[in-house]
Amino acid sequence: MNRRNYQKELEAILKQNEDRSRVPRLFLHSCCAPCSSYVLEYLSQYFEITVFYYNPNIAPEEEYWKRAEEQQRLTRQLPARYPIHMVTGPYEPERFYELAKGLEQEPEGGMRCKLCYHLRLEEAARLAAEGGYDYFATTLSISPLKNAEWLNEIGEELERRYPVKHLPSDFKKKNGYRRSVELSAEYGLYRQDYCGCIFSRAEKLVKNAGNSVF
Repeated sequence: MNRRNYQKELEAILKQNEDRSRVPRLFLHSCCAPCSSYVLEYLSQYFEITVFYYNPNIAPEEEYWKRAEEQQRLTRQLPARYPIHMVTGPYEPERFYELAKGLEQEPEGGMRCKLCYHLRLEEAARLAAEGGYDYFATTLSISPLKNAEWLNEIGEELERRYPVKHLPSDFKKKNGYRRSVELSAEYGLYRQDYCGCIFSRAEKLVKNAGNSVF
């Protein structure tokens, strides 16, 4: 079975919008500044963007705000054709822990992650609809460790429930992930070594311990 090419679908939408006189508005969920860097550089050529930093999975709390501050700094400094704004969501870890019940032992990238994607994307879709945005999307698909098919399926499901269009994406395509690494170095962005939740952090610590040389 042939998999959909979300990058080509995105390019087709961008082309359609170029033929219109009004600049469309995009509500863009972001997990962190490094992942958003290339996405903002790319999409700010076509949209007026509001970055929505909302990630209840992140722990500890100081990590949440550290990433939020880096996102704000990048939003201010990154050159853009059209304006980039930012909204920082509240820190609500209880929402993540509620959905993670019974899935604590799931490996990174499993069902716990899929539910976490849904939680963050639904909040983005809800606020995008309330704010009258043309599209909503997430930066998550830029990571080689994130399931772009799941992310787009969730986005399409939410599009059917909220009056706002989902923008398809697989931002790792066209060397997007590599460019995000370059931009992170250029702007001196803080790059965390785990996804964000206590489960991914624990898994990272175990892997690091296994690779230690004594």
